[in-house]
Amino acid sequence: MSKNVANKLNQGISPRQFIEGMQKNKEAFEDWGNRFEWRNEEDRVFFEGLRNRGDLRVLILMAEWCGDVVRNVPVVFKALENSGIPVDVLVMEEHLDTMDEFLTMGGRAIPIVIAANAEGDVLGQWGPRPAHVQEAMIAFKQANPDREAADYQEKLAETRQEMGRRYGEGTDYQQTIVTELRELLAKV
Repeated sequence: MSKNVANKLNQGISPRQFIEGMQKNKEAFEDWGNRFEWRNEEDRVFFEGLRNRGDLRVLILMAEWCGDVVRNVPVVFKALENSGIPVDVLVMEEHLDTMDEFLTMGGRAIPIVIAANAEGDVLGQWGPRPAHVQEAMIAFKQANPDREAADYQEKLAETRQEMGRRYGEGTDYQQTIVTELRELLAKV
């Protein structure tokens, strides 16, 4: 059965409202956004070319306390900034019903970028992090199914360190997000 988010269209807040209302991590969020640059003219042209598509909508499930949101969503915002696509931010805690329709490996992981048409039919999704970073978490979850295991938290901490290493220190990961978003939107 295909998912539909029609009841959530125009129910969120704008990217600007989200940023202005941030109580946590605002400086880091804005810093990652300010460091964004188009590495590839074709990508910029692709996203600007979406202006002619009046049928697309994007909803982003997110929360300001989440490190992956702080790193990844500024890139999503910048990529979509000149696309003309309406973007609704759904703060996770206020939209748990929607969050629970978009679980990652059975858990609530954010951000989740949802691409939908004007009727709310879900066309695809991205998140919670770039695929090469997410691979570390997938491997961890497969290798450690028992959350009560004595070494679970220790191994989770190691996995988070590995994910940080995969993100890297600079902004290279941002191009990966642009590429993955472009691939998603090119299919719809």
